[in-house]
Amino acid sequence: MNIAPEILTLHAGMRRWRRQIHQYPETAFEETATAQLIAEQLQQAGIEVHQGLAKTGIVGVLRRGNSTNSIALRADMDALSIQEQNRFEHASCNSGKMHACGHDGHCAMLLGAAHYLARHGRFDGIVYFIFQPAEECRAGAHQMISEGLFEQFPAQRVFGMHNFPDIPAGHFAVKAGPMMASFDCFEINLSGQATHAAMPHLGSDVLVAAAHLITQLQTIVSRQIDPADAAVISVTQIHGGNTWNALPDSAVVRGTFRSFKNSVREQLEQSIRHLAESVAQGFKLQASIHFNPENPGYPVTVNSPSETASAIRAATAVAGEHCVNTAPTPSMGAEDFAFMLQQKPGCYIWIDNGSSEDGCLLHNPRYDFNDEILPLGAAYWVKLVENELPD
Repeated sequence: MNIAPEILTLHAGMRRWRRQIHQYPETAFEETATAQLIAEQLQQAGIEVHQGLAKTGIVGVLRRGNSTNSIALRADMDALSIQEQNRFEHASCNSGKMHACGHDGHCAMLLGAAHYLARHGRFDGIVYFIFQPAEECRAGAHQMISEGLFEQFPAQRVFGMHNFPDIPAGHFAVKAGPMMASFDCFEINLSGQATHAAMPHLGSDVLVAAAHLITQLQTIVSRQIDPADAAVISVTQIHGGNTWNALPDSAVVRGTFRSFKNSVREQLEQSIRHLAESVAQGFKLQASIHFNPENPGYPVTVNSPSETASAIRAATAVAGEHCVNTAPTPSMGAEDFAFMLQQKPGCYIWIDNGSSEDGCLLHNPRYDFNDEILPLGAAYWVKLVENELPD
């Protein structure tokens, strides 16, 4: 690997920041302690700090030379509502909250890059360091953009990075085009006549209808979507009833659907609505269907060709040609960095986190970020900036 010695000397600091953030996880729009740590570190590096976008978001600004060319680097800050099962010293101290997706590591790598670039970086232009809240299902990127992110910090291009288990250690993966799927939620409320469990003929059994609906939803992808197009529908919640001997008057079915094309995304929404209404009618019930009831759905994460080439060039310079997979299989996971890529050309890259057997999968209560890759991630950010803003 081609990692500057000065970046390697930051490894201990990055590990310390990462573990502190991991130990005190904060969920969407509550990342106050995390934001304070980040702001303090940026200020110590002599970087201009702006706070308050999307409540807890931070943007650091580093200028060098006379060029007005600019680049934005983004890391997410929030944790998940998961009870950690690890027992190491830096395990979560906040009950029911955990950094199970590696955002602690993302922050530490970008902070490491910021420190290096402020002290040793050879570039001409402007670097915006974006530390974003609420990536997990709350669309913090969308909120930052709606509050004027790119008006206040007019980056020409934007880049993101996420760790990925089961990519071999020391490797990157990236491709142009769709990298992550869209993400949408649905909520279907079925309502009818409640009745005694011994007399179902006097009412409407919303639970039987919900069971039929769940089964039928699985036919949309297999029978209505072109087999050449990837898509998934998953029912993740069903709620109804609260006693043993009564049929309830309502039931709620919730879930998610994902795809790599906007046309497929629209088709899935239309099919879910039609099927829910048809099943309800068949059981003489009423159906109320809501999509993304709490937050905007996430669009497809689409990497632009030129910026992908830039990411590959930087990753190859750091890790070597054989350690950069330029044809990975896109993930059905979703990423609200997609909102930024709708506003600016850019690229989203995956960095190794090692074997999932060692650190478990993302969103797993036994997951932990691999501290050994911190210098690699920081070196990628540095090389990207120096390549794209040559002095």
